[in-house]
This record gives sequence, structure tokens and C-alpha cells, in this order.
Amino acid sequence: MAGRIRQADVDEVKARTNIGDIIGERVALKPAGVGSLKGLCPFHDERSPSFNVRPQVGFYHCFGCGESGDVYSFLRAMDHVSFTEAVESLAGRIGYTLHYEDGGSAPETAGRSRLYAANAAAAEFYRAQLLAPEAGVARSFLGERGFDAGAAAHFGVGYAPKGWQGLTDALLPQGFTREELLAAGLVSSGQRGVYDRFRGRLVWPIRDVTGQVIGFGARRLFDDDNGPKYLNTPETAIYKKAQVLYGLDLAKREISREHRVVVVEGYTDVMACHLAGITTAIATCGTAFGSDHITVLRRVMGDDTASGEVVFTFDPDAAGQKAALRAFADEKRFAAQTYVAVAPGGLDPCDLRLQRGDGAVRTLMDTKVPMFEFVIDQRLKGFDLASVEGRAGGLRSAAPIVADIRDPALRPGYTRVLARRLGLDLPEVDKAVQQAARAAAGRDRRDAAAADARPGASAPDRSADAASADDVPGEGLLRVTIATLPRSADTALERDALMGFLQFGHRIDATLLTRALGLPFRHPALEAVRQSIVAADMSRPGWAAAAVTAVREPFRSLGAELLTASFPARDDEHAVASTTSLAKGLIMRELEGKKRELLGHIQRVAPDSEEGRTVRLRLREIDLERQAVIDAE
Repeated sequence: MAGRIRQADVDEVKARTNIGDIIGERVALKPAGVGSLKGLCPFHDERSPSFNVRPQVGFYHCFGCGESGDVYSFLRAMDHVSFTEAVESLAGRIGYTLHYEDGGSAPETAGRSRLYAANAAAAEFYRAQLLAPEAGVARSFLGERGFDAGAAAHFGVGYAPKGWQGLTDALLPQGFTREELLAAGLVSSGQRGVYDRFRGRLVWPIRDVTGQVIGFGARRLFDDDNGPKYLNTPETAIYKKAQVLYGLDLAKREISREHRVVVVEGYTDVMACHLAGITTAIATCGTAFGSDHITVLRRVMGDDTASGEVVFTFDPDAAGQKAALRAFADEKRFAAQTYVAVAPGGLDPCDLRLQRGDGAVRTLMDTKVPMFEFVIDQRLKGFDLASVEGRAGGLRSAAPIVADIRDPALRPGYTRVLARRLGLDLPEVDKAVQQAARAAAGRDRRDAAAADARPGASAPDRSADAASADDVPGEGLLRVTIATLPRSADTALERDALMGFLQFGHRIDATLLTRALGLPFRHPALEAVRQSIVAADMSRPGWAAAAVTAVREPFRSLGAELLTASFPARDDEHAVASTTSLAKGLIMRELEGKKRELLGHIQRVAPDSEEGRTVRLRLREIDLERQAVIDAE
């Protein structure tokens, strides 16, 4: 069995990997200052972006939750892989051959990487089987829905043969074990051993946001198949249906660019939308659209403003209406505006494209209506609005919907919409909406009070923003951040200098940097960061990230912030010049302090004494040193 990966290889893979590209596959990142990117944090839910990535130093940090690290820690946290698997995954991505301490080559790692490999091999097997004679019914199914061979290849659609062992017999010779195939959800276990989970079905590979196959969705084709119409991969270590969105790997780039996503109901609907030019379409995989899906989409969208759009397509039948109301329950979690698009005649996008062409699918998106308007209409459907009782019931049912609108600029408009729908006077409807808003606020207060009163409930934590500027916590206390530092000239100089050293120190004069870092800092938290930088091996790639990781607690988060914060400069060249100036500022502060001490000392000695002459000589030397620092490039 191979030993540990050589440290030189670990460093080399990290150096060759752009952390911005890796994180950017999951999080929409935007420029945020010189050499910095920003997006919504993948580690906690937030409304505005506080997650910073600095590709040049290979480091990320969230100013909201405090999570930070390098590309390996990101993959370990997001994909739940071991350190070795993270390194091997990136090495495989860039085509780098790893070496191990015992001289061996890369081992066949167990765990999640094997599940990915098994799914990838299965996808290739199914894709090839679509060309087999037995798959004629599968090809006919696709053709009848307007999908040719090119469309099938683009989406990786395949066919699972009817036999019980077709996939198993194909993958075992490739080195996969039955246990691995079972763990990947590709086979099921019975009294006679394992057998293929998908048999005689059209198969769609389901990929994660990075494009790796993590599971499959399979559609029944034969009348003698007693299974469900659609059968999906069961929950595995890499397939979590509540977090998976079909087509996201193909749609993510356009979703991030357009800040728009279209949520449809099935695999063929995603295919139809993409082929019709709606390349931001995605679908859930065998489960209702829920909060975890929203979390994934918001990060990919960069959902931090109301300018984005989320469009849901629902069938107008009872099931579609229920799906719309479920989506509405989570609607407020989007910063983007939400809409509903229902095709004429209740056609889904696949049938709409088949019957009326690509243009009809594109037009469907133009006929969308706001989610609130759609839900209001759904609420009013059960009432006879021709009667006084029906209008009163409709008002009671729909007023809370309008009251729940988070944008105060939109609420009056929807109040008027509801008044028109009901045929009631605006003041009457407005009064009902205000009452519903007060009732909701009262429920929220009661729920909060009940939560605080629960046994074992703890008092709220003191927030970082509320911390005293002069606090310097010790172990176990509040973590120090940039926001908690005192607002003084000395602290600002030390803070900005460390920020510059960590981000651009490799580009300024080494002698100047060494001299500036050799001076003790006055703020204890910043001094802890300085000591860690001094101890770092600056000749190694990624030294800044290593220095931050080595900062002692509770100051590590401060170091991470200094490494990833937006440096106040127009561009790279100005940032380097500013960092040089800050280094000089630290040295000048030290020299000026010494000069003040000598000027005070000279007042206490005789001018013609030996001591007096020594002090004056030292003052002249300090003036020369100061001038040399000023003149230094």
C-alpha cells in the first residue's frame, strides 16, 4: 500500500491549481478589488456576499462565518473527502503524476473517489448501450419527443439493458468491487447477491455542479416493467437528491452570467429548454424543489440583488398547483424576483417544443407572471367572488400573501392587484393586509420567545460588530476581526501593512520587507499575525496561506481576513507601491520613536559632555537612516 503523498507534490499541485476556478464551479464569483473575488458563502446562508477568494495566494475566507482555508480544505469541506483524495482529485484534473513516500504510484483510493469513478464508468456503459439493437425502443422514445442522436450525446443519455447483470459484468473487470457498486447505488442487493438497479430503461446521468456523474435517473420503457415510471439513484455518499439539480453542470455558466434560472419538472423538459435556447433550465431529481436547492442555486446565481430572476414552470393541474405553493413557501429566501410560467393548454416544455417548436418555448418565458400574483390567483380559486361571503373569504385567504411580500415598494401594488381581483375598495383590502402583517409579526415574536424559553436554550452570542474596539480577547473568547480593531493611526498602519505583506509581500524589496517585519507591533492581535509571517518560509509556494493557518487562536480569523480583504489600491502596481510605502511607514515610525527618546535624553545631559556628543551623533545617524528609507526604491 502506498504511503503519504510527497510534500513537494502536494505543494506543486496546489501551485498549479487556480483556487478561483475550483470555487467558481460552485459559487458565482465577482471581482472585489485588486486580486480578490467575492461571492455568496457556500458554508452558510447569507443575503449579501461576504466570501472572499484570493487566487494569487490560493486562499479563501468568509467574513461572515469565519470559514477559511486553501483549495484542499475547500474540497474536503464541500465534498467530504480526505486530504489524500482532495490532492489526488486535483492532480488528476491537471494531469500531474503524484509520488508517494515509499516510491509507489497513485493507489486506487477507496471512498468517494471510487464512487465517482464507478458512476463515470456506468455512464459510459449506458451511453454505449444506446446504440445496441435492444435499445431501439429507447431511441424511439427520444425521437418521438424531438431529440436526435446529437441531443442524446450532449446530455449523455444512455440505455440500461434488460438483463440483471449487464452493468455488473461490465464494471467488475474494470476493477470495481460489488461493494463499491452497491455503495454507488448502481446495483441492488438480493438473496442471490447483487443485480443491476436499472434494467430496460432510458438513463440520464445526473452530474454535480463540477460535471462529475453522481447518479442516474431512469425512465420505464417496457410494459412488463413493474417498477415506478421514473427510478433514481438512492441516497449515497455523493448523491443527495435534496441538493441535486439536473442540468446545473450545463446551465451554471449562463445562470451566473444572466442571474436567471428556469426551474422545470423533468429531464426531457431540461433538454427541450436547452435545445430551444433556454440554457438556464434545471430540474430536481425525484423530489420537490426545496430549501437546499435554493441554497445551491443562490450561490451559482450570485443571488445578492433583486435584479435576478427565478422562473418556475408548473403544470396547471392540482399537482402543479401544490408544487407552486411549496415553492412559494421558500420564495422569500431568494433575493431575485420569482415568477411562474404556465404553457397554454397545460403543456410541459418538452411537449410544447414538440407541438409548436423552439420559439414557443422561448415565448413561454416571456409570458411569465410574478409568483405572488400566481399564488394570489391560486388562493382565490376556491371562492365564489360573486358573493359577499366569497369575497370576504378570499380576502382573508389572500391578504397574508400580500402581507408577506418582503419588498415594501411592491406591497402597495399587489394590494391594488388583490383589490381588483376581489372587486373590493382599496382601503378595505389595505386594512386586511396590514392586519395580516401585524398578526404575522406577533407570531414571529411568540415563536422567538418560545425558542428562547426552551430548556437548554443559550443566550445569544455577542456579535463581532458589537465588540469593543479596544477588546483583545484571549483563548476561548470572541475572535478578533478587522472590524473589532481599534480605530487609531498606529493600528491602521499595522493592519494595512500586514494586509499588503500577505497579499503583495513577494513583490516588494526583500530587505525592506524583512526589516519592516522585524519590528514588533503595538496591537497584540496584529503582533500575533506578524510573528506568524516572520516564522513562515517565504520561499515556498503558498507561504502566505501557511502563515495565516499558523496564526495562534483567537487571532487566526484576523489573519485570514487580512489575507483576503480587498486591498485599497487601484490596481496591482499601485498595490505594490502602497505596500512598499507601508513597510517604510513602519520603519519610519520606529526611527521617529527612537529620535524622540534621544531628543528627550539630550535635554538631561551637558552639551559638551561625551554622552551629549554620543547622543547628537546618534541623532545624525537616525536622520541619515530616515533619508535612506525615504530614498529607497
